[in-house]
Amino acid sequence: MTNDAVALDGKVALVTGGSRGIGAAVALRLAEDGADVVLTHQGSAEAAEEVVAKIASMGRRALAVRADSADPAAVEAAVTAAVDRFGRLDILVNNAGTGAVGPIGEMTPDRIDHVLAVNVRAPYLYARAAQAHLAEGGRIVSIGSCMAQRAAFPGGTLYATSKAALIGLTKALARELGPRGITVNLVHPGPVDTAMNPADGDSAAFQHGFTALGRFGSTTEVADAVAYLVGDGARYVTGAELAVDGGFAA
Repeated sequence: MTNDAVALDGKVALVTGGSRGIGAAVALRLAEDGADVVLTHQGSAEAAEEVVAKIASMGRRALAVRADSADPAAVEAAVTAAVDRFGRLDILVNNAGTGAVGPIGEMTPDRIDHVLAVNVRAPYLYARAAQAHLAEGGRIVSIGSCMAQRAAFPGGTLYATSKAALIGLTKALARELGPRGITVNLVHPGPVDTAMNPADGDSAAFQHGFTALGRFGSTTEVADAVAYLVGDGARYVTGAELAVDGGFAA
């Protein structure tokens, strides 16, 4: 375990979209650092249970909850399930999201509503539900995107808009919850090697060219940043944006 293991011992984390990619890496890292973890998924039950099994093998408790982030009732139910199962909630990681790439003229109102519901409304609702249970020392971390800081190519207007909204959510919520000793921060990943955006995919070389390091990041590198923000070492960090983007926004 890392040096922050003691800080997370006995704590409970809720990671949305935790069955694969960045979410799974975050769930596993927080478990390694001592937390019990509740993770949500929309339809990948088998993958979610695999993450749960890995967490159990570390000697930590875990629970997978099916929750469509576009459904406000499902968001509320996921937070309730976490508290009901483990009796508390200390950490919320808003990771679940959906992509949207294409010219603005091709984005229908239904598509716009869905992206904003998942990428903006859900993090707001998760934070609203979670804050009622967070005590002093509680942590909220949302996963944004390098696209919120730099629109490097056309076609990302809707996605960038949705992720940029998390900047306002993070800063305003940090101010609101700060008096209670709760921190709220935002991580902006750059191109990251996942099943949906593999480092050897057709657009990989194109994306490499936008980073200073000339490579994709790994899900564990993003998880490392989240682990820092929820650990004791970041107790004086709030309202902050942390870019884990290989220099995409440089």
